[in-house]
Amino acid sequence: MGYQEVYDGWKQDPEAFWMQAAQAIDWVKAPTKALFDDNAPLYEWFCDSKVNTCYNAVDRHVEAGRGEQIAIIHDSPITGTKHEITYGELQTRVSLLAGALRAKGIEKGDRVIIYMPMVPEALEAMLACARLGAIHSVVFGGFAANELAVRIDDATPKAIIAASCGLEPGRVIHYKPLLDGAIELATHKPEFCVIFQREQEVAKLEDGRDYDWHGFQAGVAPAECVAVEGDHPAYILYTSGTTGAPKGVVRPTAGHLVAMNWTMKNIYNVDPGDVFWAASDVGWVVGHSYICYAPLIHGNTTIVFEGKPVGTPDAGTFWRVISEHNVRSFFTAPTAFRAIKREDPKGELIKDYDISCLRALYLAGERADPDTIEWAQRVMGVPVYDHWWQTETGYTIVGNPTGIEALPVKIGSPTVPMPGYDVQILDDAGHPMAANELGAIAIKLPLPPGTLPTLWNAEDRYKKSYLNTFPGYYETGDAGMIDDDGYLYIMARTDDVINVAGHRLSTGGMEEVLAAHPDVAECAVIGVSDQLKGQLPVGFLCLNSGAGRDNAEVVKEVIQLVREKIGPVAAFKLAIVVDRLPKTRSGKILRATMVSIADGKDYKMPATIDDPAILDEIKTALQSIGYAGG
Repeated sequence: MGYQEVYDGWKQDPEAFWMQAAQAIDWVKAPTKALFDDNAPLYEWFCDSKVNTCYNAVDRHVEAGRGEQIAIIHDSPITGTKHEITYGELQTRVSLLAGALRAKGIEKGDRVIIYMPMVPEALEAMLACARLGAIHSVVFGGFAANELAVRIDDATPKAIIAASCGLEPGRVIHYKPLLDGAIELATHKPEFCVIFQREQEVAKLEDGRDYDWHGFQAGVAPAECVAVEGDHPAYILYTSGTTGAPKGVVRPTAGHLVAMNWTMKNIYNVDPGDVFWAASDVGWVVGHSYICYAPLIHGNTTIVFEGKPVGTPDAGTFWRVISEHNVRSFFTAPTAFRAIKREDPKGELIKDYDISCLRALYLAGERADPDTIEWAQRVMGVPVYDHWWQTETGYTIVGNPTGIEALPVKIGSPTVPMPGYDVQILDDAGHPMAANELGAIAIKLPLPPGTLPTLWNAEDRYKKSYLNTFPGYYETGDAGMIDDDGYLYIMARTDDVINVAGHRLSTGGMEEVLAAHPDVAECAVIGVSDQLKGQLPVGFLCLNSGAGRDNAEVVKEVIQLVREKIGPVAAFKLAIVVDRLPKTRSGKILRATMVSIADGKDYKMPATIDDPAILDEIKTALQSIGYAGG
């Protein structure tokens, strides 16, 4: 069956589609039906089932005779170490850790915060919680103490599992002082903490509260898997909270299992036993879905990579990992490829490696500009698939279902909606718009299994954030259009559609034009306030290494390019060359913060910012063209 038949089949009978997908999961008590809509517009899936996530991700593979297969490869160019863990070893390690947590009183429904770097123990902590039916909340390792404290007060964990430190190229991030500071700041106090001591830094443990990872597991009985209801929360994941308090996205157990398993073959086209690599971090949704859960549930080998696309040791590190570990499908963010392209514009370093094992590259996390996609295709010689999803959904909304049918790629589009998602473009009044017209991207309810049913302890906020704007729809917060072939184009966050003299224009469309300039490695466009036209676009350009061009010349050329490609209506006259752009640690550009700086408004320092000093550089650059008080 091709994509259209599968998608139409889902649309005609969603119940049958998801009940069939559910057959791939090992249930303690199988569901009798898929959708539970008695509390609409709050929907639930597979509620009457009983199941355990850890059993499906670990034990069932061992019981099926695949205990010797590698489950996790840890590759850390920062420490210069690599090691492999089989499914059999993973079962032993996870059941002992779960046993130790159980001996300290952790049981079904308790929350546990995990604050760890990219080490296999982070995945083991997640799986140990799942084994007991405890609800984990992974917080990105190295988050500031006050941000961790906010999450401690919201999730009220009984325990926190952390590492002594994280490692960045050339520096050690001291986790333990951050953790101690967060517990001091938080109103809620955890009963105990478990600390994984790394040899790069051994942290001081607080008597009576902190336990050593290994010591606290000594002599405990391993824990068996605890069956939970289908709608039991598997985890809480706080969205980065660049504005206001972070939102705790709830992931329901049964729907998550069914959806994660379905995506591995249908979207990423891998079979059990294949090596799958998502170069992300356990602190983000990609790390939950595609470093930990989906590959293990499906019986793949997953890679935990502690490094950066450049500088560990060079821009060839991705090619080395793919070649050495026989990676079949690779998933990362466009920003990683822009960094590689900036360091190695001609792609010379790939010549040192054989990446013929690789079938495809998948990009997500932000808009993939055509220039980056074309560069990756040219250098790697494999198909490059952009796909679009959100922390809230947990997996692909719109993509290219290569395991069903590899559809023609249209550069600039993440392709078509996946089964489960009825994606529509709406105007401000909530009416569907014609093909090729820019509007708000919304998804007709109900959302499919595994997507968020609510926010943790914040149902009203959930409705206000996602359901109230367009009744009967989930509001994605993104703007775009659908072409005549049903392909979606994401043009910007709804906030990034700017109004220039009454014309609604996409900053994303302008960024595509800037990125196509041969000397531009990376760029961003924001709308700044203008008395005459309402808003005006300003471009920020980072140039390729060794471009050796006069900045003023490049600025002149990109202004001319926008004029040619988008037209005078864009009123694009201002662009600045900068060394770097302000980003979150997951690679998203902080456009809203840049707008606040330009307009002289107060802003909250984003919790997830990679380096706060960049904001001062942006302010200085804006002042040079008469903004931000200049």
